[in-house]
Amino acid sequence: MTGAAGGGWRGWREATEEALYGPLGFYRRPEGPAGHFRTSVHASPLFAEAVARLLCRVDETLGHPSELAFVDMAAGRGELVTGVLKALAPEVASRARGYAVERADRPRDLDHRIEWLQEPPEGVTGLLFANEWLDNVSLDIAQVDPDGVRRLVLVRQDGTERLGDPVEGADAEWLDRWWPLPAGEPSEGLRAEIGRPRDAAWASAVASVGRGLAAAVDYAHTAGARPPFGTLTGFREGRDTAPVPDGSCDITAHVALDACALPGARLLTQRDALRALGVSGGRPPLTLATTDPAAYVRALARAGEAAELTAAGGLGDFGWLLQPVGLPDVRLP
Repeated sequence: MTGAAGGGWRGWREATEEALYGPLGFYRRPEGPAGHFRTSVHASPLFAEAVARLLCRVDETLGHPSELAFVDMAAGRGELVTGVLKALAPEVASRARGYAVERADRPRDLDHRIEWLQEPPEGVTGLLFANEWLDNVSLDIAQVDPDGVRRLVLVRQDGTERLGDPVEGADAEWLDRWWPLPAGEPSEGLRAEIGRPRDAAWASAVASVGRGLAAAVDYAHTAGARPPFGTLTGFREGRDTAPVPDGSCDITAHVALDACALPGARLLTQRDALRALGVSGGRPPLTLATTDPAAYVRALARAGEAAELTAAGGLGDFGWLLQPVGLPDVRLP
């Protein structure tokens, strides 16, 4: 690592950017994200199947175009785009084109039909899907000092923090609009994650879609329920850890999805979205255990996976931001 290696102080946005995506960054590691934490994609193939059904509904709304794009933002090692293309019916698969957008190098064994890109392709027709991307878009953090002033939080490579200059300009305006921090003695120590870079990143991703739907899925909160001390944390080998910007761990913070939303967007929980896409945690009928025990075991396993994907207090509480582009809202019954 460079930059803060000599003990220098930087904002969390700059420090995180290097720690995650620099030459020795966390996301450059060969094991990939799946080696450290479990997303909905890794939890069950049911997730990719549900996203494939969403892509088919986009296809239907678009009138079955000759080429149907699926753009997987922050693709990791291409697990989601691979699963989605595999789940499509032949008629749709024959027109589908997969794109994986990821800063890390292309995996050697990835299907050659999937295009590996650093940035989303421009002007596509189809579905852009960002699963746990925005929570890793680096941002700065503000904290209220003893005098009630909102100041930037600075950090060294070892994770030590101190307060810097007052938050001003566009960042201050963002806080006023989306995450107000009250002044005065009781507010000392309150923190907010300045989500302006995420708003811009999402707007840019949406702008890359010519016609179709853009969907962001992430840990999320909305106005009126912002966490008073923020959500910045680290992950390493499947466990929470201190967020230390030295490349040794993931660094993440929940997303203010309502701030990202553009006109016409819809917000819902993963629980509601997946149930609308046919993912149910209901147990199979016990009679199946008698008539076809193997099928019963398979159905029971799928029900357990569906329950994990839709669980309250877990993955089911994730936020889904659905942003139609150049077409009416995509049907989710």
